[in-house]
Amino acid sequence: MEYWDMVIRIGLIIVLSAAIGLDRELRHKPAGIKTHILVGLGSTIFMLVSLYIYHEYGGEAKTVDPGRIAAQVVTGIGFLGAGTIMQSKGSVTGLTTAASLWAVAGIGLAVGAGMYALSVTLAAAIIVVFLVTNTFFGIVGHRIEEIEMKKKDLESRIRELKKKKPPKE
Repeated sequence: MEYWDMVIRIGLIIVLSAAIGLDRELRHKPAGIKTHILVGLGSTIFMLVSLYIYHEYGGEAKTVDPGRIAAQVVTGIGFLGAGTIMQSKGSVTGLTTAASLWAVAGIGLAVGAGMYALSVTLAAAIIVVFLVTNTFFGIVGHRIEEIEMKKKDLESRIRELKKKKPPKE
């Protein structure tokens, strides 16, 4: 593999993973731009090394499986993703961040394998999903907050009315 081909792959994964990590960063999630870039770079380099080993040492003998190192990326990223998932007071957070790290690792493997169109398409799809769901939940979430405030106001008024005793006749 030529030097500039590797540079293009590294540059591409930096851009794609940063674009995905930007959403997490703007939402103040535990894994932002830097983490997503590092996961993308790591998975890309693992794929590049897998391909190098295959071509250098086992391409003809078919005894070297380039997928073995790549498969370990999937396992390893599971541990990193698990670290972003938190449970507190019956609520689970961090699942989307964990999933985005997992997806970036997959994109990194695809970039490392030279699958540029697939990588760009998947990154674009993830960004579109983030934009659509963030917009939708922003609208719905705002409306829910309004309803909750009205409910609290009504509950407060009811409490006040209960405190007042009716006048004696």
